[in-house]
Amino acid sequence: MQKTKRQATLFEAIIPIVFLIVLLSLNVILFKDTLQGSNQIALMTAAALAGIIGLRMGYTWPEMRSQVVKTIGTAMPAILILFLIGALSGTWLISGVIPALIYYGLDVLNPTIFLFAAVVISGIVSLATGSSWSTIATIGVALLGIGDAMGIDKAIVAGAIVSGAYFGDKMSPLSDTTNLAPAVAGTDLFTHIRYMMYTTVPSMTLTLLIFLIMGFSIHTGDVQTHGVAVQAVIKNTFHITPWLFLVPLFLFAVIIKKVPPLPALAIGVVLGAVFAVIFQPQIIEGLYDGKGNYFTVSYIVVMKAIYGHTAIITQDPAMNELFTSGGMSGMLETIWLIISAMFFGGIMESTGMLRKITLSVLKLIKSDGSLITSTALSCIFFNITASDQYISIVVPGEMYNEAFKDRGLKPEVLSRTLEDAGTVTSVLVPWNTGGATQSRVLGVPTLSYLPYAFFNLISPLMTILFAYLNIRIRRFKDDKKG
Repeated sequence: MQKTKRQATLFEAIIPIVFLIVLLSLNVILFKDTLQGSNQIALMTAAALAGIIGLRMGYTWPEMRSQVVKTIGTAMPAILILFLIGALSGTWLISGVIPALIYYGLDVLNPTIFLFAAVVISGIVSLATGSSWSTIATIGVALLGIGDAMGIDKAIVAGAIVSGAYFGDKMSPLSDTTNLAPAVAGTDLFTHIRYMMYTTVPSMTLTLLIFLIMGFSIHTGDVQTHGVAVQAVIKNTFHITPWLFLVPLFLFAVIIKKVPPLPALAIGVVLGAVFAVIFQPQIIEGLYDGKGNYFTVSYIVVMKAIYGHTAIITQDPAMNELFTSGGMSGMLETIWLIISAMFFGGIMESTGMLRKITLSVLKLIKSDGSLITSTALSCIFFNITASDQYISIVVPGEMYNEAFKDRGLKPEVLSRTLEDAGTVTSVLVPWNTGGATQSRVLGVPTLSYLPYAFFNLISPLMTILFAYLNIRIRRFKDDKKG
């Protein structure tokens, strides 16, 4: 006989989450680098606890395992992109593309307005490409190098890059989340984008203002002398030429033409490899220990740059960290973290514990403001527990859709809330696909750049503020009045 299933109580649903928070907090206190394994173990242990509770509720292990596999499946595109980003970092390093972007960037970017400019540049590129991930993996890495050469704290620079990249991702019609949110809510793409501008423009304006003020107050030492020294090291190590800009320009053109991320990034990897062979023979020969013809040496070095660790030694030991790449293998810890997070999210979802928590929240809703606030907090909650920005948009979107209609709120109010709180906060959670990826790509811990990712922090607060002040909250009855 099949065992009868019962619903989780709110207490049962909260137990795994509280347990996870305790373990994660201990990891932050006791481990310097939580990405190496401590957070992964915490997530899997919390998943095991959730599974035990699920068994007590009448769910079988095959049922829970099936949902876990399905949930991990939703993260597979992100995992494949991660591998390609690792490969891209390797070939763009040995080709001199990243060093060239840093070299010329030091010529044109003033330290005082650098943080402001980093937000604007990241925002424009992300808006044009529709991808925060591609933006951060390419121009973001270069901007981080420029900021580091100027003596600006990496965490602050990373916060500026993340702010700009997620602004563009959120507002671009080419972005997958920008298309997903209105589809879930039941409105059209351009109505959604136009309506998002009411909260997004003030959020970005505040972000730019904060970074502009910070730029005038940050002490960077003798930037000009340090910048010239960095340029000299780059010039002595790599063959620097404007022709190297063809690689990122071609990649961005391909992405703008709506080529999917996987083939687009693969093209970027291949271009980086070709340009390395053409423009950086001294780098390729320097990275090979043995003897052989140039074709053999190039093949081995390029292949290693794609899959493994690459370190280019310069005359300045302080610069060596800037010219290292982990390749595909450097992404394995991040992928392990994502799979562990999906394991926890799959167990929680299959047993109905996540739904129980959100349904309990619905009972507390008394006004339009509390409904929008609950939706925003649910998006953040799913980013923390389900560890995926798509789930943080789809699940709250489906759960609150009828509640928005019942209160006479138009679908673009829901879609805007999903983006203001779901899309942009995924990068603030260390074990979320967004946070784990950007932390690894930039080499800055998520919790280090989090306080400076002002756009991502302000956006959900802005949508809640607009809700309670009843600013630009569209209702069906307003159409009847017109």
